[in-house]
Order: sequence, then structure tokens, then C-alpha cells
Amino acid sequence: MKGFRHDTIRKILIRSVNWIGDAVMTTPALRVIREHFPHAEITILANPMVSQLFLHHPGIDNIITFDRKGKHLGAAGRLRQAAELRRRSFDLAIILPNSFDSALVPWLARIPARIGKCSDGRTLLLTGRYDAAKESKACHEVEYYLNLMEFFGITGSRTPLHLSVTPEEEKGATALLAEHGIQPQDFVLGINPGASYGSAKRWYPDRFARVARRLADEWSAKVVIFGGPGETAIAADIENDLNGTAVNLAGKTSVRELMALIRRCNFFITNDSGPMHIAAAFDVPTVAIFGSTDHTGTSPYNSKSVVVRNNTVECAPCKLRECPTDHRCMTSVTEESVITAALELAGRLQHECDA
Repeated sequence: MKGFRHDTIRKILIRSVNWIGDAVMTTPALRVIREHFPHAEITILANPMVSQLFLHHPGIDNIITFDRKGKHLGAAGRLRQAAELRRRSFDLAIILPNSFDSALVPWLARIPARIGKCSDGRTLLLTGRYDAAKESKACHEVEYYLNLMEFFGITGSRTPLHLSVTPEEEKGATALLAEHGIQPQDFVLGINPGASYGSAKRWYPDRFARVARRLADEWSAKVVIFGGPGETAIAADIENDLNGTAVNLAGKTSVRELMALIRRCNFFITNDSGPMHIAAAFDVPTVAIFGSTDHTGTSPYNSKSVVVRNNTVECAPCKLRECPTDHRCMTSVTEESVITAALELAGRLQHECDA
């Protein structure tokens, strides 16, 4: 077996990726790991935000949170974290990110088997090395993580994305919406105008507002605006454009609350972002607007979504945080194209439901 003997594995450490959306896309691979090692104790190592995502996840037994701004800051912090991990006596570290740092700590922790992608100068830190360029062509990120597992002989069912919320969290979302006049029988249209990676991924607040108004009228929907702490100004612009008819929750929810609220939505309009992938995991019908990022690798991974983009813009996808020119990949995406995509998707799903 590449990198380790499977029959000796009792305790597994999975080093998680660092962004919410990326973490959601690893969930099918987590299911494969759980199936392949049904009796192993599986621990995930993640930053504070991603740690919340994996609470109550059936594939995970334990969560360890690392704090790069606190006790795990700098070289001394890495050594401290490695010592903490060493005391847990892991047999195998599955390193999902591609960075040098993510492989360094398991190496310092002396975990015997350490597997991951061969990149970023970390070859000597790994006992099992995956060269994606040699093994497969470009693919969706979900497939990449599954291919990574398969390369090391870790096999199981290829399942959809999966996140979990508790009944208590669902009740909390229901109660929060009720405080804003949204009842359980109401159609909820979620609007997510942010994208924490950078402004190049963001469509425009005034266009989101006009799309929300049109679809709310069409579906007699209640509009809920989502966003992180850094996206409150964008959300406020949309709220103002909608003349106070929308519920603005941007910057007011935890990751767990955000998950439960998105799960409650009947439809979702979004940029390429973490909340987009959360919506995909809960099978919420979604229109995703793409510009600077590559939809072939990070589009919503389900059958109830559609991507809207201008495929004639030569500089897209550039994958830059900020647009160095005129942001034509986004300015050329019209409100009408998003509205049409939403109505067509809703119509298709209704037809499939009636069939």
C-alpha cells in the first residue's frame, strides 16, 4: 500500500482545508475514509471557523481546533501544536491542504504515516505522495479529494456532499426567522452577495437587489440576505434597495446558525463562496454567479444548481482576488440572465417533482 499499511491504522488525523467552501467539498472524501476505516478513531484538525462546520458530522469522532492567531502562532506555536498531537499517538495523518505548513506539523508530531499531495516543497515531510498531474486531468475539487483517497487505496462509496445540523439548530433557525415575520410555510429566497476570497468574485449589490425583488414577486417569497462580518456593507446596500422588505442577517450568525438558515431556504442566489457550497450540501436549489473563478472545479456539486457566467470573456477565469482591469466577467452578467436561470431551474425541478 502507498505510504502505510491499512491493517495497522487505529487512530487517524485528518488535516482539514482552511476555507468553508473547500471544507464542504471534502465531505465525500470524509465518507470514504469512514467507510474504509470503520473501526478507526477519526479526528479532524481544523481552524476555528471550519471546526464549526464539522460539529455533529457522522464521519468525524473528534475535532481539534488550531489557533494560528493565538497559542499556535509562529514557530513556537507549531511546536506546541505538534507536541499536543504527539500525545494522541495517531497512526496516520491524511493531509488535505497542499501547503508546506499543513504537512510540517504532522511531521513534527512524528505521526508514522503522513499522506498528501506532493507539492509546495514538502516531499520529505510525507511518507506517501500523490502527484495529481500524473494521476488525473483537471477535475472538480470534490473529485480531486476522492482521487487522492483512491490513490492511497482508501476506497468507499462516492456519495454527495454532506453536512449535518441538529433538530435544536433547525428550531433555532425557525425561531430566528419567526422573529422577523417569516413563518414555516413561507417560501424563503436566500441572497448571498459576498465572497470572502476577494472582490473579483462578487457580483453587484444593486443587481442582486433587483433579482431578489423580481423573484420575490414571482414566488411570493420572503428574502433573507446572508454574509460574513466583512460583508455587512454589501448586504446593507441590498437591504436599502429592497426598502426594508428583506431580512438582513449578514454578520449576525455563527457558522452553525448559517448552516441551519441556508438549509431552511427554498432557493438560493449566490456568488462562488462558502455559503454556495453549504446550499449545495443541503440540496437547496441554487443559481451561482461565476466570473473570476473556475466553475469546472468549484461549481455547486449537485443536480439542483445552475451556473451563470459569461463564457466569452477571454481573461476569465483569472482566479485573482481583485480585478486588475474592468471586471468584465461580472459586469457582463445581466440581471435578466440570472432571473431566467432561476425560473428555468425552478421549472425543471417542479417538472421532475410532478413526473
